[in-house]
Amino acid sequence: MIKKICISLCFILALLNFCQAHEDISHAKHYQFNSSDNWSLLANGSRKIGNSHGGIDVAANGDVYVSVIGPKGGIQVYNPQGEFLRSVPNAPNDIHGFIIQSDKSGEEFIYGAEMSGHKIFKMRLNGERILNIDALIQIPKKYHKKAVANARGWTPPPIRLTATAVNNAGDLLVVDGYGLDYIHQFSANGKYLKTFGGRQAPWQFNNCHKIYIDPRYQPNRIICADRANHRLVHLKLTGEFIAEYAANLRRPSAIDFYHDFAAVAEISGRVTILDKQGKVVRHIGTNDNRAETDKNKTPPEKWRAGVFTAPHGISFDQNGNLYITEYNKWGRILRFELSDME
Repeated sequence: MIKKICISLCFILALLNFCQAHEDISHAKHYQFNSSDNWSLLANGSRKIGNSHGGIDVAANGDVYVSVIGPKGGIQVYNPQGEFLRSVPNAPNDIHGFIIQSDKSGEEFIYGAEMSGHKIFKMRLNGERILNIDALIQIPKKYHKKAVANARGWTPPPIRLTATAVNNAGDLLVVDGYGLDYIHQFSANGKYLKTFGGRQAPWQFNNCHKIYIDPRYQPNRIICADRANHRLVHLKLTGEFIAEYAANLRRPSAIDFYHDFAAVAEISGRVTILDKQGKVVRHIGTNDNRAETDKNKTPPEKWRAGVFTAPHGISFDQNGNLYITEYNKWGRILRFELSDME
């Protein structure tokens, strides 16, 4: 009798979990993302912000931080209405990817890496740098790319760091996404710990463009935008390969999370919303004109409201609204507002 009761309870719990999961997915299918008129000056080319080959994140107060690359680059800050507020002092001009995250003190910090300067940093929102890691010195030479000129005569640098993630212990994980696709781990005080990933099995990365800590699982996981392989993959926090999370994407470049859902910026002209199982919930802003996607030279006169060219960075705010920065030499930021169709 006890065994039968236990089996029944297990069945009921499993059924409840199943129903809850499907209720969440069903509800998500009723979400609608609408292009915001408030951000039209940043989305239609009226305001040119510079080479937006970078990232985007939203602070707890709703301010939007955007990295711009080039001589006048750095990090620009906008309010939720799309009005320029300021630039972050001392921010480097070659940040390809960054995040804003609170440490154990509760204070928010900017974590990122200099793609050309080879520095990994932690800085306050006011621009004060409190951690500075020289990646060229700390990362062992066996993980550096050899200085061999390519067919065009260009010699690649030893490393080209493209994104940084921070785990619950405060360790920094930085990916050499334009180099050899290794993920390098440093302690919270900047000490080199180890390296994993790369192009060999089982990871087999090919342009591991950006990485994140996926908070939807316990324990948390690392999630990688393996762009040239058109997929997202999950790793354990210790670096072991778990599984492919989603496949057949349009060259995924960046990821962010809202509740149990992941939004994926795909540089081939699309944003995709995935559920926790990696299934497609919704596509946003799809552009099927390949002459306009995957490149930074699509001019503002060819931009269309609510339609992407080359999504490169993505972030939810606390209300589920989406902010996307595109790979574009003039600079483009789009906001999509979350609403419920029910």
